[in-house]
Amino acid sequence: MALKMKAVLVMGLAILMSLVSVASAISGTATFYTVYVPSACYGFQNEGTMIAAASDSLWNNGAACGRRYTVRCTGGTNQGVAQPCRSGTVTVTIVDRCPPPACRGTIDLSQEAFSVIADPNEGKINIDYTE
Repeated sequence: MALKMKAVLVMGLAILMSLVSVASAISGTATFYTVYVPSACYGFQNEGTMIAAASDSLWNNGAACGRRYTVRCTGGTNQGVAQPCRSGTVTVTIVDRCPPPACRGTIDLSQEAFSVIADPNEGKINIDYTE
């Protein structure tokens, strides 16, 4: 009986944690870019391809450098792709700033990271992200 109770408690905790994770996600938009160096955070040092640039809402005078965000596509922005989202998430490291007016999204993903969660032909997607 105690073993069953422990299993139920563990399952309940796992469900609660997943709900908290979903509830704490922030909505935004994502675009992608293809030129990765130099970056505002690391200059000409290459940090791989699962990277992103932060819009001013995340940049915080460079404090965003090195932060990791998990990003999930939630839908298209009417760019013409019938089903732009792919299932799953991608985790990226902030290595650059995406300054206005060129920045069209909350997070500007590398093309490789964008391709993990969405069809690049969409260009801009709606997202949920967590730190």
